[in-house]
Amino acid sequence: MNKLPTIKEIAKRLNVSVSTVSRALRDHPSIGLVTTMRVQKVAKEIGYEVNRSAIHFKERKTYSIGVVLPSLSEPFFSAALTGVEDAAEANNYNVIIGQSLENFEREKRIVENMKDHRVDGILVSLTKETSTYDHFDNLKKYNIPVVFFDRVPNKRDINFVSCNLHSGMLQAISKLVSMGHKRIGLINGPAKLAATRQRLQIYASCLKENQLVLEQDIIVSTDLSKAGNLKAIHKLIALDESPTAVIVFNDYVLLDCIAAVKAAGLKVNSDISFVSFANLPIWEYMDSLPLASIEQFAYRQSSMAAEFLFKLINNAAIPGATELPPLQHIIDSEMVLYHSAK
Repeated sequence: MNKLPTIKEIAKRLNVSVSTVSRALRDHPSIGLVTTMRVQKVAKEIGYEVNRSAIHFKERKTYSIGVVLPSLSEPFFSAALTGVEDAAEANNYNVIIGQSLENFEREKRIVENMKDHRVDGILVSLTKETSTYDHFDNLKKYNIPVVFFDRVPNKRDINFVSCNLHSGMLQAISKLVSMGHKRIGLINGPAKLAATRQRLQIYASCLKENQLVLEQDIIVSTDLSKAGNLKAIHKLIALDESPTAVIVFNDYVLLDCIAAVKAAGLKVNSDISFVSFANLPIWEYMDSLPLASIEQFAYRQSSMAAEFLFKLINNAAIPGATELPPLQHIIDSEMVLYHSAK
């Protein structure tokens, strides 16, 4: 059985110490250029490979981070993952991915597994069921920092990057009002999701800024399932005075809403107009478009969250370094008006 080459063999060939070889392989400034080149040349000739595990053990780093997402089948989270991986590659890190599939218990198991694999940090976008955060708080004793993005806990002392939905919502409602809409409904998300409460508050605020009254009968919710989405839109179009426009929780909910409206013999953006959240690329392939969608910048959120995470990891590696205050950033959303609405 062939044995893997070791630094001892390199040291013996060049008649230098093992420590000199070790430093030369890492381009240490204490080793001269000629010696470094000789060591690296011999290492290449004999097929020596650096023992990354040993280096990671010595540095107390695994050079891997975890990212927990609701579902990669959604383009929003696929774009977010790309942002994480690009940032990780730039920092020479590997990414371990876990999909919670909107299940709180699964999210907890993924976080526990990542902790057991000693990731250096974790990025998280919460499930629609998550309302307690002990599984994240528990990571503090293992010195594993956490940064949330997009779906974040309703807590003050956390690291996060999120999107300010008020700017995009105000643009959307103002646009609808300018087109003559006065009865603008809302299809909101699951009650436990922080984003749901946030959307309702912003919706109410934007109606007020446009001198419109909040009407409870045109505010409905969905659990984000197809059945829940259809139930919500059917409730609105069955009203004696149905809304002429609806703000929808996200683009996926809207796809079901558009199908239901067309099946009822109504015309999108004629009988009823829609604005949704996320601005996903799916719309360029669809015949029926919403009036507009609100861009939440998935890639920008996740890549910035990743940079926050690396900042926390690197700071923790400095002996005696002061703990950083919570790293937090909010990105403004923007309404994207589709061609059919112009």
